[in-house]
Amino acid sequence: MLPILDHLTSFQKRAMPLSVKAWHQMISQGLAPERAELIRGVIIEKMSKSILHYKLTEIVVEMIRAAFGNQFWVRQEAPLTLTDSEPEPDVSVVEGHRQNYETHPSTARLVVEVSVSTLPEDRAMADIYAEAAVAEYWIVNAVDRCIELYQQPVAGHYQSIMRVDESGVLESAALPGLRLNIGELFAGLSCVV
Repeated sequence: MLPILDHLTSFQKRAMPLSVKAWHQMISQGLAPERAELIRGVIIEKMSKSILHYKLTEIVVEMIRAAFGNQFWVRQEAPLTLTDSEPEPDVSVVEGHRQNYETHPSTARLVVEVSVSTLPEDRAMADIYAEAAVAEYWIVNAVDRCIELYQQPVAGHYQSIMRVDESGVLESAALPGLRLNIGELFAGLSCVV
């Protein structure tokens, strides 16, 4: 996986970009690598996930579902079809229900990436999500036991970026009523990477 998506090596800068449409054709013809996603027109291999990653992802999903029930479609590792990318965020919360969609959603109220060993890559994804008008982006930073909260997407960048540590409570602006006690999120988990 790339260390930082904005700083591609000289080889990658010369690579022929792949459109989302071509990516979908590759998938439909069985030509796309199984553990890959399209980011900025480049096929990126997805990293293996640790048990800590899975646990944190499941806890976030459970907390969101407990707060909203079936009010939104809470998706886990499912694609969002964006302009030049088709990432598969750890969690996305989209308007409506799965039966309302014939294709993958093109935006979300909330996207969450759990970061155990990919913090630079997850931070680089912020602009991609802001460009897609994702109202709120969270990075669950397992190393520092906090959530990095990105809000107010304007012209492809989040205007508000803050960090909520273990002693705090995150209150979502994109999903009013969603309150996440950060201490509870990390309770009982060893975040040794």
